[in-house]
Amino acid sequence: MSRLVQHDAVGPAIVKVGDKTLGICQCGLSRTKPFCDGSHKKVTDEKPGVIYLYDLEGHRIVLHDEFPTPKQVFEK
Repeated sequence: MSRLVQHDAVGPAIVKVGDKTLGICQCGLSRTKPFCDGSHKKVTDEKPGVIYLYDLEGHRIVLHDEFPTPKQVFEK
């Protein structure tokens, strides 16, 4: 089973735990979830309103290039 989940963040959430600093994945691409593995570097050139799909090898596919934002959908 698969699902598409909207992730808009382009970097990790930084969390301090004791004397350690951890990066928590927010882009959805990390292979070491919940921790960041640097995969967010692939999303820095994504454009707003475009839906991207990343396969298991990290290759990007453009699914739709003029998708409305949630704000546009719910303002109707």
